[in-house]
Amino acid sequence: MRAIQVIRFGGPEALVPCELPDPEAGPGQVLIEVAVAGMTFVETQIRRGVGRWHEQPHLPYVPGGLVAGHVSAAGAGVDQGLLGRRVIAATGETGGFAELAAVPADAVFPVPDGLPLPEAVALHSDGSTAQGLVEHAGIRPGDRVLVEAAAGGVGSMLVQLASAAGAHVIGAARGSHKLAAVRRLGAAAVVDYSEPGWTGQVREATGGTGPDLVFDGVGGRVGREAFEVTSRDGRFSIHGASSGDVTHIGPAEAADRGVRVLGIEQLFGFGPHVRRWATTVMSLAEAGVIRPLIGQTFPLEHAASAHAAVENRTTVGKTLLLL
Repeated sequence: MRAIQVIRFGGPEALVPCELPDPEAGPGQVLIEVAVAGMTFVETQIRRGVGRWHEQPHLPYVPGGLVAGHVSAAGAGVDQGLLGRRVIAATGETGGFAELAAVPADAVFPVPDGLPLPEAVALHSDGSTAQGLVEHAGIRPGDRVLVEAAAGGVGSMLVQLASAAGAHVIGAARGSHKLAAVRRLGAAAVVDYSEPGWTGQVREATGGTGPDLVFDGVGGRVGREAFEVTSRDGRFSIHGASSGDVTHIGPAEAADRGVRVLGIEQLFGFGPHVRRWATTVMSLAEAGVIRPLIGQTFPLEHAASAHAAVENRTTVGKTLLLL
């Protein structure tokens, strides 16, 4: 089968096309003919060897943790009714950038008939994460919500889910192209956090009080400045560090401001709920309430270009490989 391997830790050029033996569906497993492979910013950091929250894979390895396609074989003890079904499956930390993937049968998620596979992948990964963040933060109608990295995979979902919950959403991103995309998603206001004094625009968009809730997916300077503008008795939810550094808010500082901080460790408990959250967001997508933002797709052999685009912040929404 065709596949992509990371042959060394480093830049996107470490992703190399190769031919590998076809995997087989062992006991309790199914074999998926991969049509779509998802990717995340975190996976680019793992490839560089700097992923802080994930164990470093052994070289060489096939990257990619989420695939979608058709079940082509079922191993011993597996319901043969899965054959031919359109499914999504997590492969673990590795194995997704390939034409075939063998995964545990109990890990597959059936894709609704009316939902294309690329959209299903975006909803299952970024959509379920966003749904979990929204549930943890507890959005109320009328809340003023700031979403950082609002044109990204998770951010674009947060903008839509918060808007659907009746919030007044301010989307923060970098550059006019991304800001335009955030407006189309339903944000009431947009700000460019690469511009000096951007938090002043956030205050203005919230009537001078600052946001009641911040979804911090950037960290670093942006995260710190967003915390400083959060309203008293507000919530500050951390889910990412695309800047390279997670926003650290000490308990005393949070208490002094009256801000409830939901740290990045909240993500560690998301696993058992992903199936429920994915079902929720896919139902919302089928009903036309939300739509995944898929900004760019690449063929398998151009995986290095896809990783480079994600790292260089030139992407909008979800980036996918199509096989």
